[in-house]
Amino acid sequence: MKVVIIGGGLGGLSAAVSLASQGVEVDLFEKNDHLGGKMMPVDEEGYHFDFGPNTITMPEVFKDVLRQGGLVPEEELEFIQIPNHTRNQFSDGTTFDLSSDREAMYNQLLRIDPSGARVYYSFLKEVERLYVLSKKHFLHRTFSSWKDYLSPSLGKAFAQVRPLESMDHFFKQYFSNPKILQSLNRYSTYVGSNPYVTPATFAMIAHLELNEGVYYVRGGNTKIAQSFVKAARNQGVRLHMNQEVKRMVTNGSNVTGVLLENGEIVEADRIIVNGDLLEAVPKLLSEKDRPSLSQKRIDRMDPSISAFVLLAGLDKKIDSLHHHHVFFSNDYKKEFQQLQMGQYADDPTIYIGTSSKTDPDISPKGDNCFILVNAPALSTNQNRTPEEYRQLIYDRLKEHGMDLEPHVAFEQVIPPTEIQQKFGAFRGALYGPSANRKLQAFMRPFNKSRDLENLYFCGGSTHPGGGSPMVVLSGQNVANQIVGKISHIEA
Repeated sequence: MKVVIIGGGLGGLSAAVSLASQGVEVDLFEKNDHLGGKMMPVDEEGYHFDFGPNTITMPEVFKDVLRQGGLVPEEELEFIQIPNHTRNQFSDGTTFDLSSDREAMYNQLLRIDPSGARVYYSFLKEVERLYVLSKKHFLHRTFSSWKDYLSPSLGKAFAQVRPLESMDHFFKQYFSNPKILQSLNRYSTYVGSNPYVTPATFAMIAHLELNEGVYYVRGGNTKIAQSFVKAARNQGVRLHMNQEVKRMVTNGSNVTGVLLENGEIVEADRIIVNGDLLEAVPKLLSEKDRPSLSQKRIDRMDPSISAFVLLAGLDKKIDSLHHHHVFFSNDYKKEFQQLQMGQYADDPTIYIGTSSKTDPDISPKGDNCFILVNAPALSTNQNRTPEEYRQLIYDRLKEHGMDLEPHVAFEQVIPPTEIQQKFGAFRGALYGPSANRKLQAFMRPFNKSRDLENLYFCGGSTHPGGGSPMVVLSGQNVANQIVGKISHIEA
């Protein structure tokens, strides 16, 4: 069997390694000059930046791919756990640190949210329960049709993961301090969504960070993508960079191959699209070949939020800056309301990832600040230019007591338009469809085409969703379905 994979993000690489390890012939085509998708390294003027992701959880998911690639994970990647991992800072100067150290969390809560401290261990058990149910019934499945959602076991599990409750409402059952709630509600942005409407199911992210821990890979998180490439090559995958697939070639209800930019046709028995389905599929297939994903349906989709990114290399190291540091807005609800309206927030929450705090050798000249602000998906309603928003971010940081702008020795601005162009992201959205609507949250685009028998999908816009571990799992799930190791229907 021969499989062609379109797109070399983590999902595509993961699928390629798994398929090749089971004897499948695999060709992977990537239009960019790097593999790993958004897990892209930027090395400029002595500064290293991981474009994404900056926060790593579930290291075992990545290690499993390396094992399938015939590698020893411990020899390829050094995962460093960061116990007190995220400093949350507010406009009045107060701080609250998220930590996998239960005692440290309890003592902080005792000071600022005593009632929350009393129920903290119960909270940890509940978010663990949400995760365990999701892992058992949802994360390792593929979905090919609406019938797959009618599985009795899935239906029972679905009813137990708080699908009709919002994330914000769930957290309020345990905590009352607005700053604690704001810190936890930020987990919704990990799936590009709004905490006031996102289902409480996604509170399982708190389990990953507070129970299992947050990690960083020495040398940069982008080493994960590099190790996947090594694993793929080790299993004989043919990787083609700077080669864009222009169209898929169809014959009736089957895809027979792909047409490359140079005019060459590469035949295949199965094809996997690793990319944003809402952007990639319309480019690769005519509308008559994809009636289940018509332009009308795509236009109805609510995209996840995008990002406005500043890569800022400083001429010094700032002691008060933490590896993961969040400066919160004064009105979180208004921030998401503006994003939902397609506007940049007037008072944005600002995330700064500075990996040199854990790994000084990666940026010896000064701090390597990856500055990210939630941005609306591209629309006609946007209210700021990149230049204006860049300045607003630095001004807001100065108001928080973090005056970075005078120390910027290197800078690169990456607005949503560039994310759309470079990564083929639908309207610049980071995670495909948002989780703001219940149907979109749980019934993402299927892993297998409803229109073409041998076409499959993996990546953040399909099941099980956004975030690097989920993207990797999507590739694994599709590979296992293709070789018959799992079925998309479970009794």
